[in-house]
Amino acid sequence: MGIFKAIKRAERRVARAICGVEREVKDTVQAVKDRDPAARSTAEILLLYSGVHAILSHRLAHKLQEDKHYFSARLVSQVSRHLTGIEIHPGAKIGKGFFIDHGMGVVIGETTEIGDNCTIYQGVTLVGTGKDVGKRHPTLGDNVMVGAGAKVLGPLEIGSNSKIAANAVVLHPVPENSTAVGIPAKVVRRDGVRVVNDLDHIHIPDPVAQELNRLKSELEEHVKHEEGNE
Repeated sequence: MGIFKAIKRAERRVARAICGVEREVKDTVQAVKDRDPAARSTAEILLLYSGVHAILSHRLAHKLQEDKHYFSARLVSQVSRHLTGIEIHPGAKIGKGFFIDHGMGVVIGETTEIGDNCTIYQGVTLVGTGKDVGKRHPTLGDNVMVGAGAKVLGPLEIGSNSKIAANAVVLHPVPENSTAVGIPAKVVRRDGVRVVNDLDHIHIPDPVAQELNRLKSELEEHVKHEEGNE
């Protein structure tokens, strides 16, 4: 019976906390309208966008976490995870205007901090490396965009107005107003100035193809050498 009593208490706490996150709904809906051209109406956004469901659930879970209702907070976050495919720890601190586009497979760790008006895409991972304690997860400034499948690992900082390319693996801090691509990620543009050949967050060098091309060149050189010795 103890587990049922705990769930009943959690339900009451969730109901009270819902009243404290109502103001977040308007900001979240507006963020979607501003950044997703496919969004047609407020009703569509509220009813059919899994990213919105995950964000609003996190607002609720985070409030419960701050009020030290840890079981209730975790309950909300886990239910949201199963319904949306997006896992956000209740302890993560997320600013206003946050937008998760598509969203499936997103993971955001406990000590992650995200500034205002940030956008992340499906498959993004903001987690620790397992070797840190305390602050273990990334910090994103304001207006940061993280492309699909990108991984930002450890307690490093991504500066405001920066972009992380799709499938990039970020292991070091990224300065403000920068674009980082690759595995491991490197800054290719900063303050509007190209550092190396710039790529957008979709077109990224394929390391497997690069290695195959290198092996092909070596093989061709070897064949030429053998033919020269005949």
